[in-house]
Amino acid sequence: MSEAGLRIETRRLDGQRRLVADIVRLSHRVPIFPVDREMRLGDLDRVRRAAVPRIGWAAVFMKAYAIVARDRPALRSWYVPWRIVTPWRRPRFATSPISVASLALSRSRRTDGRGAAEADLAFDPEAIWWARIREPDARPLPDLQGAIAHHATAPVTEVFARQIELTMVPGPLRRFILRWNAHAPSRKRALRVGTFSLSTLAGEGCGNRMHPTFLTTSLTYTPLDDEGRMTVTLLADHRLLDGVPVARALAALEETLSGPIRAELAALAAEGATQSGR
Repeated sequence: MSEAGLRIETRRLDGQRRLVADIVRLSHRVPIFPVDREMRLGDLDRVRRAAVPRIGWAAVFMKAYAIVARDRPALRSWYVPWRIVTPWRRPRFATSPISVASLALSRSRRTDGRGAAEADLAFDPEAIWWARIREPDARPLPDLQGAIAHHATAPVTEVFARQIELTMVPGPLRRFILRWNAHAPSRKRALRVGTFSLSTLAGEGCGNRMHPTFLTTSLTYTPLDDEGRMTVTLLADHRLLDGVPVARALAALEETLSGPIRAELAALAAEGATQSGR
């Protein structure tokens, strides 16, 4: 085909893509750094697979990390710029008494209630949806897995109504809302955006070590290899955390996975075996 025959098509970004772009822009203001830890989780995986009901890695990591955050207030805190708290004229930080997980899910945009154009669906058939799950450390793993499954399967107009509304807001106002939700020293802040996030491509056989986030910490992990090893990465905001406490948090996470989380999974496996033997 000749150069004259090439036709370049341009399309306007839809609401979901504009929202992602605004979140990426906001995350660029956060001095995030990654800390990796290779964990040996083969034994945990065997117990996890035997549990009834089957518990996914997302639920396992979400609960374990929230348990670690109980004794580490920095993992439940966020940076508050002085512009948000003008009376003090200097930066501060706020701390939530509980952990709220923000789980990134990829789901079809066809059910977003906005009648996505077929051309948009062909270009980008899925969108990112963020599920907020409150106090994962206080919930049994089956309950936590059920909450994740509900957000992954229920109509998005039901479980992600606020996100859909945000995509419809004019750009300047949407970006103001995002900035306020990210930084406000308000009890609602944790419920609206979470105290930590969890984002992984392990189910696709990949890792996403440096995904954008504006939260103080964000957890991700790679697929388990044939030798039962997994690389777990914790992204952290350098304004509130340094490398050593982040590394120690990852060590505590591995201990929690091998301790109370494994014990809970083993109890589920034993209960399942007893029921199947009746």
